[in-house]
Amino acid sequence: MTIMTAPAGTSPPTVGRRGWRVFVTVLIWLVVVPGLLWAIVRLSGWDRGPLVQLLAYTHYVAAWSIVPAVLALATRRWPAAAVAIVVVAVFAALVLPRAIPGGRGPSSGVRLNVMTSNLLFGGADPAQIVSLVRDRDIEVLAVQEFTTEGKEALAKAGLEELLPYASFADEAGASGSGLYSRYPMSGAGHRRMGGGFLQAYGLVQPPNAEPVLIESAHPRAPSDLSLNGLWRSDLAEEPGTGPEGTPRILLGDFNSTLDHAPLRKLIARGYRDAGAATGQGMIPTWPYYEHPGIPWVTLDHILIDKRIGVRDLSVHRITRTDHRAVIAQLVVPA
Repeated sequence: MTIMTAPAGTSPPTVGRRGWRVFVTVLIWLVVVPGLLWAIVRLSGWDRGPLVQLLAYTHYVAAWSIVPAVLALATRRWPAAAVAIVVVAVFAALVLPRAIPGGRGPSSGVRLNVMTSNLLFGGADPAQIVSLVRDRDIEVLAVQEFTTEGKEALAKAGLEELLPYASFADEAGASGSGLYSRYPMSGAGHRRMGGGFLQAYGLVQPPNAEPVLIESAHPRAPSDLSLNGLWRSDLAEEPGTGPEGTPRILLGDFNSTLDHAPLRKLIARGYRDAGAATGQGMIPTWPYYEHPGIPWVTLDHILIDKRIGVRDLSVHRITRTDHRAVIAQLVVPA
């Protein structure tokens, strides 16, 4: 009887197959775990250090999380597939509501069209802004990065003929702010946030409606790690609202997405996000000029008192600024 043996230096085929299975299993877990960790950080609201900027891209990670789930299912790595499916479900619960209309608030009252635009050091195209104000029947306009040169350019383009009442806090650089209104504005003023930016505000009186306290919001951007604390404190410093007193609207460049815990905490203090309420909460607003290679995110928001409803929201590209303008049709108490 002849006994066959494997040549010296070789392994039985089963060992090679076992090694391949281990390799595939490890590889699958390596693509599942990052999404799991991201979901945990997002759920915990742990916006710290470099995670502040990274969390702005949560919706991209949410879309990518489907890939590990498909790979795990296709390779029959059932434990990894179970974890990956849970991760997909968590991201869906966190992100998809922004794309589904709901919670628009009151539908009866007085219409009020509002718009916000970051002017990028006052350099945004004034004619285009005025055209939007005229064509979209804008009654209140908030601007950020509002310089004296930008104010003069808007006046020359005819903005003050359409919106004659204003609260000006123009300043060189990125810190200025402004608020324009078609209707009388009382108590006009501004305040400087801890991060150094100005926020113009005023009490606007639409016809046949309750007065509304409106503010052009612009917390400090967390553009590097040293500014994270100012960004967080500025968002905490934004005024809340409630069922009593004058209804409020905050609109502007919040330098935050709905995946940032400080913005969610602000919204929980009596506001609704007009974009999420209309199913437009995932439409990106930055960057649309300069900053090549950076993925688009939603940094500009219109936050409305829960006593105020929202019918519609849209975003619009304006040349010579990296932010898109946001327009909302609101319903304020009669």
